[in-house]
Amino acid sequence: MRGLRWLYTRLPTQVEDTLSGEEANEEEEEEEAAPDPAAAPEDPMVPQLTEASQVLSASDIRQLSFHFPPRVTGHPWSLVFCTSRDGFSLQSLYRRMEGCSGPVLLALRDQDGQIFGAFSSSAIQLSKGFYGTGETFLFSFSPQLKVFKWTGSNSFFVKGDLDLLMMGSGRGRFGLWLDGDLFHGGSSPCATFNNEVLARREQFCVQELEAWLLS
Repeated sequence: MRGLRWLYTRLPTQVEDTLSGEEANEEEEEEEAAPDPAAAPEDPMVPQLTEASQVLSASDIRQLSFHFPPRVTGHPWSLVFCTSRDGFSLQSLYRRMEGCSGPVLLALRDQDGQIFGAFSSSAIQLSKGFYGTGETFLFSFSPQLKVFKWTGSNSFFVKGDLDLLMMGSGRGRFGLWLDGDLFHGGSSPCATFNNEVLARREQFCVQELEAWLLS
């Protein structure tokens, strides 16, 4: 008697299950092989600092960056001078600035914890008269950022002598001034920037001052 031969026919549902299982495996392999999504690019407005600031927070820096001229965007910040490292001396600030030509950000914190300062279109230096351009501005966090830009009424941007550093002027008043020891300073409304008093009072004592080269 001849042996019986059994024919086995795979049911359609079994075929579909097998195919779906194979497709699932292929999808898993593709997912494993796919590279991880690229990390979100850094905000181009946020500069890179050579070291941490003791005056400005990351949020402060980001907010200020939106007010800088385009030529500054993308450049790292270099801490040229700070009172905690270099001492309270205007002459020391001038010496540290020798050979620098790029724009500078002065950031101060006073005895009340108020943060304010100025952006200068060129390096801080000894001068017989005022220098700078209309890119120069004053700012204050009180606590929200306020920026006081050039009004066009005069060109009294920055002036530095051995005993006084002045930024903005008009009718004998300065938008921001610092004396020779960089410990005492003041702020008054001035025609150059039409600014408010940057600190809580017109005269203040500096707790910390930093000068950042932005080029």
